[in-house]
Amino acid sequence: MRSYWFGDIDDGVCTPAQGDEDRILERCDTIRGKVDAGFVPVSVDEACECGFFGDREEYLAKLRNVTIRDARRKIIAAFSEGDAELIQMVRMLDEIDEVVNLLTEKAVEWYLVRNPGFSRKYKSMSAKRMVGVMKKERGPLGRICAEIDALSDQRATLMRDVSKRTDAVMPNCSALVGGLVAARLMERAGGLSVLAGLPASTIQVLGAEGALFSHLRAGSPPPKHGIIFQHRRVHNAPRNVRGKVSRAVAGKLAIAAKIDFYRGELDPAFIERAQDRIDVVGEKE
Repeated sequence: MRSYWFGDIDDGVCTPAQGDEDRILERCDTIRGKVDAGFVPVSVDEACECGFFGDREEYLAKLRNVTIRDARRKIIAAFSEGDAELIQMVRMLDEIDEVVNLLTEKAVEWYLVRNPGFSRKYKSMSAKRMVGVMKKERGPLGRICAEIDALSDQRATLMRDVSKRTDAVMPNCSALVGGLVAARLMERAGGLSVLAGLPASTIQVLGAEGALFSHLRAGSPPPKHGIIFQHRRVHNAPRNVRGKVSRAVAGKLAIAAKIDFYRGELDPAFIERAQDRIDVVGEKE
């Protein structure tokens, strides 16, 4: 018996598939798993001769509906994965950072017009404290600064949500370098499956593509680290061993990403060994 998406053909006897398009998709999944080198395709004319369809146009119309429905189902499944939402959360966090920084800069320029004597003080103040001072102003400047302050609070909340989500989606990477750094690496790679397939050398320079291309084009010094520089063990390492530490961190991240993708659970023994190895590399001078 030969099975196709529209029905079965057995010794010239044609039995059409029963059910709606969802049932046909289930049938396609079953057939897909059984396809081998001996599979014999059927032409549109044969399908029509068996009575499945009145003509070629009807065959193509029904095939189009089934394939579109299958594509929609796969897209929904892909975007329901945990890393897909995490990617959007990281991108939103980055956008909020840019908006807050830009609005704070413009608000300071506005405030200095009204208070020229403040110019010497603000350089030593944090952005958060600066906004707190400016939002006490009356009128539109004060209202806008209050909105900037509220947006900054939302940014802090989202950052905590990103870390919590990363703990669930990629627990080993999160335990190794922290939820925010792990999430940024995964977002830059394009997904956990992509990150799990990258070599350590690529993970090491993720986020430093500009410097890498400059090295390749103009022969400038190659970058030693990208996003992983945000991890305390890298940026706190002595300058003479920072490159070695970043390589060690990237190497362990490459393994951690694979564990997260294929097993999806925390491996405390691996994390302990990885942290010990990074510590050893950081102590060598």
